[in-house]
Amino acid sequence: MRFIILLSLCAQLLIACNFTDLRSNPGADGAINLDARRATAPAATALPGEIVSAADAEYRLLSNIYERASPSVVNIEAAVLAEDGSAGDTRRGSGFVYDRQGHIITNAHLVNAVDAITVTLQSAQVYSAQMLALDSFSDLAVLKLSAAPERLTPLRIGESATVKVGQRGIVIGNPFGLSSSMATGIISGLGRTLPSAELGLGGIAPGFDNPSIIQIDAIINPGNSGGPLLNSQGLVIGITTAIRSDNGLFQGIGFAVPADTMRRVIPDLIKQGRVDYSWMGISVMREDGGYSVAGLSEALGLPVERGVLLRGVAEGSPAYRAGLRGGDAIVEIRGEEVCAGGDLIVAVNGYHFQNLADLVTYLVQQTRPDDEVELLVIRDRQTLEIPVTLASRALESGRMLDCRQAQ
Repeated sequence: MRFIILLSLCAQLLIACNFTDLRSNPGADGAINLDARRATAPAATALPGEIVSAADAEYRLLSNIYERASPSVVNIEAAVLAEDGSAGDTRRGSGFVYDRQGHIITNAHLVNAVDAITVTLQSAQVYSAQMLALDSFSDLAVLKLSAAPERLTPLRIGESATVKVGQRGIVIGNPFGLSSSMATGIISGLGRTLPSAELGLGGIAPGFDNPSIIQIDAIINPGNSGGPLLNSQGLVIGITTAIRSDNGLFQGIGFAVPADTMRRVIPDLIKQGRVDYSWMGISVMREDGGYSVAGLSEALGLPVERGVLLRGVAEGSPAYRAGLRGGDAIVEIRGEEVCAGGDLIVAVNGYHFQNLADLVTYLVQQTRPDDEVELLVIRDRQTLEIPVTLASRALESGRMLDCRQAQ
């Protein structure tokens, strides 16, 4: 008890003498300021409105694009009936309103060989749709539904030729059936090609690649196929078509058919129910793995590093009739056999293209069967201007004249 009383007295003396520990900061007169020691950090205050507004500008842009574009994006269910007529498999995807006449744009692989198609607008109205026409090469299809024009809000188709890597890419669709979902990212690659097998079309249009495909990193999952790819102005610059994946789910790389291909294909599908592509009848070695003209120029002593080196020419084709020549000698380069010695095409109608994908893009988007184009050709280091009258891809081609016949 005596010890407790002594401790109490000591505490009272310390308080009376305004004592504190040696870590306290003295005032200007050397006195200890207990109020300063007890003071807490100032409370956080909101940032000025202009800073918040600037930081939120991008999100306001995205919200505005969503509000304007999402009413045009539709949900598509394509049913395949079983042999006994009962419900079978159902494919689910997206599409968007093309015009007020009831035309809906989507992917060909979504609605190819199905028995019934149902389209649901964002406003929840449900319509039975007719498959008007599809084009397996471009993976584009046009549906037709009977809806009042005031219920339909078309999206504007932009131009994809000016799209650059790094630009914003906005996807609106129905992943996993979750309607009107938005995903954003950037354009991560241009000039890709997709063989028909990668589009899941079962080998339709064999031997022809869908060119100038846009690569995006915005998240695309099952159900997004057929939805629009938009730019920062809300214009359609592509239509989502496929993903690169090992398990069917998005893994960082998605693809979209470019708007310029849509502008070429969709009007023909609506007017005549098909698309007739021009055909030249040439064969070129696949350019991936370093076997483009740029990759072969040093080994073969080519005078340029861009264009396409002809491996072969189809007998009876426009290229054959124009006098173009395929290769005549097999050369091994980096472990691969290359058919060398053929004509080197570097330009078409004054357009100097980089590679085969560029040439095919030009032919698909800028020409039609029976058009005459002028090729700039390098043969034995001489420059030639050779006119070629294009034909239709639907024509049967003859055997390919290349190094196999030259040997």
